Amino acid sequence: MSAAPEERGARLKPRPRARLEADSVWRALAEIPDPEIPVISIVDLGVVADVRVAGNRVEVDFTPTFMGCPALDTMRHQIEDAVRGLGAEPVVHVVLDDSWSTDRITPEGREKLRDAGFAPPAPRSAGAPTLLQLERGPFECPWCGSTDTRLDNVFGPTPCRSLRYCNACRQPFEQFKTI
Repeated sequence: MSAAPEERGARLKPRPRARLEADSVWRALAEIPDPEIPVISIVDLGVVADVRVAGNRVEVDFTPTFMGCPALDTMRHQIEDAVRGLGAEPVVHVVLDDSWSTDRITPEGREKLRDAGFAPPAPRSAGAPTLLQLERGPFECPWCGSTDTRLDNVFGPTPCRSLRYCNACRQPFEQFKTI
């Protein structure tokens, strides 16, 4: 026995959508891994500066870690896809007049980096770090916790990382530069 026409029509009508909240957008963006270091999300990395929701439109302010970041377009597309996945229209603003710093990495992000074998950056001091500080700073090995480490190369795989070596456990690791 089939349903009455008015019942069938009622089932075909779209349900009213719940209003999209900024918290939902932040949660969706927190699922996007950084393209270069996938153990940390772009939210934990601190490159997502702001989210604004206005009806079906979501604006995201995004500050790359470096001006010439090779992952900029990838991250922009991932943000757009995540917002579209929520049923909204994305508008992503790449903010270049506000420089990113390692102080924007969340405490959870620092732990994720450490768990993956990266030494998270130290908090920024009043001045820029000198080469001597990079060579002799108390950089803790993410594998064994020792501070008996040395700088192998100030230039790592990306501009924001250096290569270090732990004399205690004899493991190499990457150190995030304090920026």
